[in-house]
Amino acid sequence: MAIFDFLIGNMDRHHYEMFTKFGDDGFLIHLDNARGFGRHSHDELSILSPLSQCCMIKKKTLLHLQLLAHPDYRLSDVMRESLLEDQLSPVLTEPHLLALDRRLQVILKTVEKCIQIHGEQNVVATKPSEHSSPNSDQAGLAG
Repeated sequence: MAIFDFLIGNMDRHHYEMFTKFGDDGFLIHLDNARGFGRHSHDELSILSPLSQCCMIKKKTLLHLQLLAHPDYRLSDVMRESLLEDQLSPVLTEPHLLALDRRLQVILKTVEKCIQIHGEQNVVATKPSEHSSPNSDQAGLAG
């Protein structure tokens, strides 16, 4: 959720909503995105604190982010194209679209730094049960 919020510049998510109607295996609901895409020129790095402090990311998420950083699938281009048919077009201004690319690079550099410090096997979760809770050494909380 922190990665999504950082990409859209959403600085006011105070809690996370979980959909659990059908049992304990719930999932996050992305509510309260009202401040998203507000200031295209400001990247609020504190939004990335869960990523930079815990240094954990799902492999599938990382692969998608890396793909969206590739010139052929650039996030701003994908968004621009997906919004062309919107009745409210233009939904996002060009500076907001370019901010997505800039912020994506910040996210990838954050993950890269985590991997350099902790090793890929400790940062990139390849199985759903991996890295379910950070240990104090990995979160940078050890003495």
